[in-house]
Amino acid sequence: ADAAAAAAAAADAAVAKAARVAAAGASEAPSARAAAMAAALEEDDEEEEAGAQDEFQRAAARRERLGRLSRDCPYLDTVNRSVLDFDFEKCCSVSLSPTNIYACLVCGKYFQGRGPNTQAYTHSLESQHHVFMNLDSAKVYCLPDQYEVVDRSLDDIRYVLNPTFTPAQVGELDVKRHWSRGLDGTDYLTGAIGLNNLKATDYVNVVLQALMRVAPVRNFFLQTERYSDCKSLMVQRFGELTRKVWNARNFKGHVSPHEFMQAVLAASKRRFLVDAQSDPVDFLSWLLHQLHQDLSGKKKGGKSVINRCFQGELEVTTVGGGAGADADADAKPETMPFYMLALDLPQAPLFQDVMEKNIIPQVPLFQVLKKFDGDTEYEVLRGGRKKFRVSRLPRYLIMHHKRFTRNNFFVEKNPTIVTFPVKNLQLSDHIPVPMGPDGVTPVPSKYNLVANICHDGKPNVGSYRAMVYHRADGNWYETQDLTVNEVLPQQVVLTECYLQIYELQPEAAAAAVGGAAAAGAVGAGGASGSGAKAMDTA
Repeated sequence: ADAAAAAAAAADAAVAKAARVAAAGASEAPSARAAAMAAALEEDDEEEEAGAQDEFQRAAARRERLGRLSRDCPYLDTVNRSVLDFDFEKCCSVSLSPTNIYACLVCGKYFQGRGPNTQAYTHSLESQHHVFMNLDSAKVYCLPDQYEVVDRSLDDIRYVLNPTFTPAQVGELDVKRHWSRGLDGTDYLTGAIGLNNLKATDYVNVVLQALMRVAPVRNFFLQTERYSDCKSLMVQRFGELTRKVWNARNFKGHVSPHEFMQAVLAASKRRFLVDAQSDPVDFLSWLLHQLHQDLSGKKKGGKSVINRCFQGELEVTTVGGGAGADADADAKPETMPFYMLALDLPQAPLFQDVMEKNIIPQVPLFQVLKKFDGDTEYEVLRGGRKKFRVSRLPRYLIMHHKRFTRNNFFVEKNPTIVTFPVKNLQLSDHIPVPMGPDGVTPVPSKYNLVANICHDGKPNVGSYRAMVYHRADGNWYETQDLTVNEVLPQQVVLTECYLQIYELQPEAAAAAVGGAAAAGAVGAGGASGSGAKAMDTA
């Protein structure tokens, strides 16, 4: 019995020892596995770190290669500047889409996109043209390799795409004469270049040439930061055209107003067309009011560079328009703003003289200006008899000589020649002018002619041309679409003038601004609608 008990105790001890050994082995196994896993993860981290370093090195090598290609593009010698023309509408020549457009610097065509399966990418493969410029960012890319080309030799193309002016450059336009040479070898004077006639847009070209002589308007639109917050497409397109006309680094001696006319078509609701001639007076009146509204943000009232330059005021008195017991007396004068003065011409003779030739009458400018002397009565359609007097002179005076008479059957042209001075037009010698702040001395009223628009030919089939004064050059130039020729001042007065812009002499303008500021008379911001009404009434 004792032996059996001893054997059972030994067996129990063996079982307990085996259990302890098994437990120890079970506790040591996870530790070993954890150590193995940690070692594996450490090896993976080392491999990933080595892979990341390799990837970084590969990316750096790729950037270095692309940078080397960007600086040393082998296709830059294929760029053909003579075919580049950024004046036309920026849309794809295949899809006609205006989004994300690239210009091929080899053939000058416009294409959309630059990624695979785009028109620009396909063109680069089919035509072996590899250099493309984004028309929004002005960045240049090589296709189909898809790397950006960084080269200062392309800066002249970027400047032609989007000319910019500093205040110092703007201040030198009327001081320094700058002659340039186009790629075709022709010389042109900056600011005196031709405008392309799209079909029947000579009436637009002459108005644009005249407005380019108005220094405050020109200087305003040359500096994009002054109207960058304006979202009007009309303002942006007029500014682009102004900068291109005064760009001294153009590739050619003319500019096409294609994008400007696209904006005109949209803003005027097709009132002014490309393929149908219109009246420059109507177009100028509409353009001034449209620019003023877009810049001021108001349909009535507001201030802008337009009304600060061109807006004056008229006192309109209705004859016999009194009320009550004074019904036969004149009514109280009404003040109306105006952008241009309409001058009536005397009737042309109906019969021939003894030499069987019609006599073309000549009349001096001061005679047709009598309409605004405040005493002469004029019959206004549906308005009775009225008298006009200028109560505030603008800095730039626009005169419209009413040559065309329209009825239900035809348009008749008055060939009367108006003789006018080119310099030193003293308005105070011919019509009453407003008084200065002291109430005794009249305000300065000496004007110089800066632009003269005339009409040649018959009313329905004739053409318009403009004669403009280049201040830096000191000469007059006759512009008719693409043609620009220098003329003598004596030749300017021999034309059948239709629309004229006179500028208040600089010293007189400075005195007028100072006096008006002292009197608080400047800035009677005119409503564009009222201005049009006053212009039509006058």
